[in-house]
Amino acid sequence: MSASAHPRVESTDPSAGVTLDKADLENFPVAPFFLPAAWRTDLMAVYGFARLVDDAGDGDLADPAGTARQLDVAAPAPGRPAAGAPAGPPGAAETAFRLALLDGLERDLDRVFEAALDPAADRPRHPLMRALVPLVGRHALTPEPFRRLIEANRVDQTTARYPGYQDLTDYCRLSADPVGRLVLSIAGVSTPERIALSDAICTALQIVEHLQDVAEDLARGRIYLPAEDLARFGVTEADLAAPSAGPAVRELVAFEADRARTLLDRGAPLVGTVRGRLRLLLAGFTAGGYAALAAVEAAGYDVLAQQAKPDKRRLAAKAAAIFAKGR
Repeated sequence: MSASAHPRVESTDPSAGVTLDKADLENFPVAPFFLPAAWRTDLMAVYGFARLVDDAGDGDLADPAGTARQLDVAAPAPGRPAAGAPAGPPGAAETAFRLALLDGLERDLDRVFEAALDPAADRPRHPLMRALVPLVGRHALTPEPFRRLIEANRVDQTTARYPGYQDLTDYCRLSADPVGRLVLSIAGVSTPERIALSDAICTALQIVEHLQDVAEDLARGRIYLPAEDLARFGVTEADLAAPSAGPAVRELVAFEADRARTLLDRGAPLVGTVRGRLRLLLAGFTAGGYAALAAVEAAGYDVLAQQAKPDKRRLAAKAAAIFAKGR
């Protein structure tokens, strides 16, 4: 889907458009054309929020100083890296600035829910936050999933290593699962059973993304491969910094990919619990995970030489199969 096909946030702020355009880089269609226009607008509003929060936490905002002004956050410290500077572990000043931005976004989230309840209340400051106001009221959304996404990015400022697999999946409950829960709420089909299946899919998608981004994450000072698994396969951090993956790294990535596939298999029956265009959307999300895993496998599990990206024809074929089978 081209960028021009995205529902747009009503704003003259060019950085909001830059944020939304990142939807084209995801493993799955964020708001595909076949959905009703209202759903597409709502899904892009959720995506815009999640991407904005991630960019604030990763130091990837198109205009960090402008965002700081919008959120009434102190200007970036002189010592923070310039836009476009090479990635690397953030220093103390940069970490403090990112945390301040996340606090500012949470305050703006409070304004979202206040404005949804009372039209006379203060409006959110950031355009991507203002886009949330109508859907919060329309779908009776709660602040919790949004707060979890902000908290995941706070965790990223203080936690760069995960001792075990359980620690990693606990992080995914903050960073990934809330998105699936929001999709179910927007579609009006949220139940405890569907939430459990959605959580499995979303955690799997997050793990797959971590596998694709091993080199990029390491450049930022983060490793999302559990330390216990690094030790099990005899992989060191120096091995992850190599230009290509050696046998031990490949075995480790294959092991983690199998775990992600198991989670996808566990959650995939969610597709069969719904009908119509929502079924096709959920099939697309799930197929995106399987297609990304296929790309990792096709690369021989060498995720260091280049980022393994899913083939769009394979993704479409897998989505069609999942849609037909309901899992």
